[in-house]
Amino acid sequence: MAASAMRWLVVGMVGLVAMGRLTAVAETRTDEGPAEVAGAAALQEEPVADALVAAVQQAATATIAAFNAGEAAAVAELFLPDGELVDEDGNVFTGRDQIRDLFATFFEGFPGSVLEMEVDSVRPLGDDLAIEEGFRRITTPDGAAAQMRYVAVRGRDGEAWPIVSYRESAADPPPSPREMLGALAWLVGEWVDESPEGRTSIRYQWSEDGNFLVGEYELSIAGRPAGTTVQRIGWDPVEGAVRSWTFDPDGGFSEGFWLPTDDGWAIRSEATMPDGATGLAMVTLRVRDADHFVVESSNRVVAGVPEPDFTLVIARRPPQPGAGEETEE
Repeated sequence: MAASAMRWLVVGMVGLVAMGRLTAVAETRTDEGPAEVAGAAALQEEPVADALVAAVQQAATATIAAFNAGEAAAVAELFLPDGELVDEDGNVFTGRDQIRDLFATFFEGFPGSVLEMEVDSVRPLGDDLAIEEGFRRITTPDGAAAQMRYVAVRGRDGEAWPIVSYRESAADPPPSPREMLGALAWLVGEWVDESPEGRTSIRYQWSEDGNFLVGEYELSIAGRPAGTTVQRIGWDPVEGAVRSWTFDPDGGFSEGFWLPTDDGWAIRSEATMPDGATGLAMVTLRVRDADHFVVESSNRVVAGVPEPDFTLVIARRPPQPGAGEETEE
């Protein structure tokens, strides 16, 4: 396989299924700048009345506005008169007076702090109660930040839904890049493709920091080394997807964006050739069994010219005889 074809051989596995989200963003502005509420009414098993969703959005926006303005009384007014707040240590604050004093003390000690909220779900309980779950993040002016998970029980009061009970708990830390790449761990090891054009030896291993999978493709033609292609696979938290970067020995490189499909994975590859020409291709991946996977490249276009499709079967290389055995002295 020529080096120019190697850049289309983007192999990998994405076991991350994108979950549908009904996302609503409410924005308010304080003297410190804009604040956002993201993900309102998302991930629900059953539809939620538009009026309830709108009310929760409005309440979250009001909470951000009152908090970022340092108005303790306004924050307390978002609770029912006998509502309660339970912090992450289990301390209970009952009634608007105690809640107001709690926030007043906080604002005095940490003036200028900024609140962000993300509402994960809203579930109605009958006609007059609803449960809201999500995350809140508070950042102080010196850059310190704390994120907590919360559950709020809301009760209907006319058109409004004030808080009956609000409880916080420590938020799980965000998954590490390695955890997000866990579905790719099967790639670690040695593989081989023996096509008529040449033999390609493939080796994957974790990077030293554990945040990337690093692959090396060593191409041989007629038994002679013809160069090594290097690939790095990582998690992009901004795009919320796995991405790959591949660098060929001739100076060409490509970038892959991966999406799951019904029977495997699709990778959209964008390449740059050594002479400056660009190319596009779709690469699909199907796992045949524990020791084989199939790579198909289609819709290949280089410098505006269509290129032939190709299909490769990649096999896991068996261990060398005696590998892993202790050496006798």
